[in-house]
Amino acid sequence: MRAVILGTASAFPTRERAHSATFLDIGTEALLFDCGESVQRQMTFAKLSPMKISKIFITHWHGDHVLGLGGLLQSMQLNQRKKPVDICGPEETRQRFNYMMKAFEFRTQYPINVYEIKAGQKPFKILEKENYEIWAIRCKHPLACIAFSYVEKPRRRIDITCLKKFGLVNDPIIKNLQAGKDIMWKGKKIAASKATYMQKGKKFVYIVDAGYSENLVGFAKDADVLICEATFTKDLSVEAREFGHMTSTDAAMLAKKANVKQLVITHFSQRYRDATELLQEARKVFKNTVAAKDFMEIKI
Repeated sequence: MRAVILGTASAFPTRERAHSATFLDIGTEALLFDCGESVQRQMTFAKLSPMKISKIFITHWHGDHVLGLGGLLQSMQLNQRKKPVDICGPEETRQRFNYMMKAFEFRTQYPINVYEIKAGQKPFKILEKENYEIWAIRCKHPLACIAFSYVEKPRRRIDITCLKKFGLVNDPIIKNLQAGKDIMWKGKKIAASKATYMQKGKKFVYIVDAGYSENLVGFAKDADVLICEATFTKDLSVEAREFGHMTSTDAAMLAKKANVKQLVITHFSQRYRDATELLQEARKVFKNTVAAKDFMEIKI
């Protein structure tokens, strides 16, 4: 699994930073978190296929997070897409989406399913698939805004050491153990409970345009990767709270309290030519912090 960050700017894009979008490749499909106005161009440079996207998660309907949506959907149509696309966002998403479709006046021949999420202050599951879940929570922001987390379900792994005791190596019957079934091998029973173990799945958390909240600590708890906004340095903490954003120190404190493995700060104000100061501040609180750059790839 890998995350490719396509945009790291806040309200104003710069020569180095496009608007918010993150492409999460989970193997058989891809999930897109936010859809800034240059998302198609960014995916082209990153050699990512929009046709692999199955679901688009919109944190909120400020322009720097959604203005690429219409063009992306239209391009999918021009590429003769047949598979459906799911779009998930906060309250009024369906109405705003319908306005957008009317404004652009194009029809799609593939299904677009739009879901509104009425997120509260406690995490709740919005989607469950065979191998993963998507969770959501409401953020502090002037406009209805949601944070998302992708959580892999635990996977059953083979205990090779155990199987070697039975002389069992590279046989198709091992697939039954992977399915949690006991097997018979050379007259001996091998219990799945002893020959396998459950490995915890990965957790990816995406929080942008959100003021600091203790509720987000629980939401991000034990994440393998936390992508979190750090719009301002700590000297602008008053402005951050006023506009529903975090400072680099806020993001680092969140990561520290949530015991995440890696913090990736993003959504930088255009006033900062580079993210050096923001990164230095964050690392004073949470050492394992990196500053996002457009096209940065993160293996999870």
